[in-house]
Amino acid sequence: MIKRAILGAGILAAGMWGASSSASAESLTMYCGVDEVWCQQTARAFEEKTGITVDMTRKSAGEIYAQLRAEAANPKGDIWWGGTGDPHLQAAEEGLTEEYKSPLLDQLQPWAIKQAETSGHRTVGIYSGALGFGYNKDLLAKNNLPEPKCWADLTKPEYKGHIQVANPNSSGTAYNMLATIVQLFGEDKGFEYLKALHKNVNQYTKSGSAPIKAAGLGETTIGIVFIHDAVSQVVAGFPIVPVTPCEGTGYEIGSESIIKGARNMEAAKKFYDWALEADVQSTAQDAGSFQVPSNKAAKTSDKAPDLAAIKLIDYDFKKYGSSEERKRLLKKWDEEVASLPQ
Repeated sequence: MIKRAILGAGILAAGMWGASSSASAESLTMYCGVDEVWCQQTARAFEEKTGITVDMTRKSAGEIYAQLRAEAANPKGDIWWGGTGDPHLQAAEEGLTEEYKSPLLDQLQPWAIKQAETSGHRTVGIYSGALGFGYNKDLLAKNNLPEPKCWADLTKPEYKGHIQVANPNSSGTAYNMLATIVQLFGEDKGFEYLKALHKNVNQYTKSGSAPIKAAGLGETTIGIVFIHDAVSQVVAGFPIVPVTPCEGTGYEIGSESIIKGARNMEAAKKFYDWALEADVQSTAQDAGSFQVPSNKAAKTSDKAPDLAAIKLIDYDFKKYGSSEERKRLLKKWDEEVASLPQ
């Protein structure tokens, strides 16, 4: 019922902008990398605004990147909206996305513009968010567990079987965590950390936000996610406590990209520009999403994590957004971490 109300509000707001009858015959195939509710709200709002029919598929960022590679010879999608920026940068490097400079670029935050410049204008930042984790305070108390405050805490033996995190092969969130740990501790110590964490993981999920949703439902105690996803669970009424790790943490620049060889190129460009508008980005919180928007004039929810108050590492998007580094790190994680018994 709540989701329907949220979706309805987004559609109503979009309807106020007025649909373009001249675009009624157009269509758009959208690969969406954020939460399902936000994906649906965005797709329907764009339809209401433009009259362009949207066929939306929701997948994790790593899955969308893999799909673009598989479909490169015969692209089926037009726009890739949302999901962590690393896979978007990797797709850009491989020529899987189209170069495009939006006329709205000068309205964006410096980090969003830098994302566009790093990719040769084949992707652009649409939101940002810090990495961390959240825990179910009821389960923590029930199991008499100490409050985790740092990355190091998650490797303690008492948390065995109490942690969920996504698989970095499918999830942009989890790849961001892998790259964050390597940058935070150094590669050797970082992989030792990941091996120790592995002993406490009860499941590697496909979706990056799934671990905190499971924690909210009482299916696991701790979920490693972007902090805004933990905040979403708090706002929804679940007993979740978001945590910013004491050692410092990485962050994402969620992005959008036009798919190379898109069948509906003009519709894709219209969506790309529309999604950068301040009014459009301000509606994210209506879908229960609390990232920091990239348009400087967009409204940021007072519930969104304050990035200025978080100890963020100098995340190297160029290096960890490269295809070569991604393949190397994932191969090493598969061989040295995922293969270990739990």
